[in-house]
Amino acid sequence: MSDLPREMEEEVLSRLPVTSLRDLRSTCKTWNTLTKSESFLNRHVFEEEEEAPAKKKRRKLVMMQEHRVYLMNVDLLYPSIERIGNLNADGIDISNIFHCDGLFLCTTKDTRLVVWNPYLGQTRWIEPRTSYHRWDRYALGHEKKKRHKVLRFVNDYDPSVKHRVCEFEIFSLDSNSWRVIDDDLTPDCTVSFLHRGLSLKGNTYWYAQELPDFLLCFDFTTERFGPRLPLPFNAFFGDIVTLSSVGEEQLAVLLQRCTSPAFTVNIWITSKIEPNAVSWRNVFLSVDMKPLIGTLFSMFGGSFFVDEEKKVAVVLDKDRAKSFPPTRNIACIIGNNGYFKQVDLGESIGKWCYSIVCPYVPSSLQITRQLEEHTP
Repeated sequence: MSDLPREMEEEVLSRLPVTSLRDLRSTCKTWNTLTKSESFLNRHVFEEEEEAPAKKKRRKLVMMQEHRVYLMNVDLLYPSIERIGNLNADGIDISNIFHCDGLFLCTTKDTRLVVWNPYLGQTRWIEPRTSYHRWDRYALGHEKKKRHKVLRFVNDYDPSVKHRVCEFEIFSLDSNSWRVIDDDLTPDCTVSFLHRGLSLKGNTYWYAQELPDFLLCFDFTTERFGPRLPLPFNAFFGDIVTLSSVGEEQLAVLLQRCTSPAFTVNIWITSKIEPNAVSWRNVFLSVDMKPLIGTLFSMFGGSFFVDEEKKVAVVLDKDRAKSFPPTRNIACIIGNNGYFKQVDLGESIGKWCYSIVCPYVPSSLQITRQLEEHTP
């Protein structure tokens, strides 16, 4: 290999799966440098897009299951979802993940915080300014100039101290430091702790359940919350609402009613979304789940993604129809006209650990410029 021209060497190595790159980089300094270059990334992605037609029906996604994070192959033509690699090989227990442009912000079971680039195999642990809080929420985003930041905020009543805790901080990956944000940042609404944020185009969106309910956006350029963005529905107590991204420009929202029409899942996709404006298309999908699974999706689950070309959605949950407490993780592939397939994702060990799906976007962004790569 050392006698090959660089271009041919890139061509050969780019055919390896992403889960093999970490071991490859530890082989020699030359390959470590080569596989972290922009040209290698472009070739790696290009090769994936130019796969043989028989393989193009597959897509790669990142999925958190049972406190582990995996790269998955998803086949929607002959429905299957298969692990093709364990991305957190260090064995860290992950409790939640947030995705932005190929980077992941992970919270651990022992309340630590780490930013992770799975393509480069880099992790960067973030120490708290003072301490982390049990009700902390996080968002990962970036300014228009692509400077990545982490938002940490808590705005909840803490029974242990018998008063409301309200804190807002920004961590800059460039300066490796936290900043306390002005007190007037606090939004004039409450976002349920069950609703995870979704990052899109560098900003983070949350679902806020008030009357009427709406989307709330945090703009990482202005470091402020934007105005209330309207949704195409009004949800009520007990309804399931979750967010997902569609490509790099659109947001999707899933609503499942617990009242009339009970069990029906509706999904909408935006035609435009910005921190201060949103517009919606007509309903992308409407499916009655009662004859299919006989239960509602869990308010703790419901992570999903859509395939616009095939006009289907894949919703992750646990199989409560067969046993309670549920013992299996499942993926429900649903489409119009009663199309339904269920894929078993393996044993469910953690009672409150629900699967989360995120897009896989290879990124060459170095996240260890200020800190040495380490695991405490």
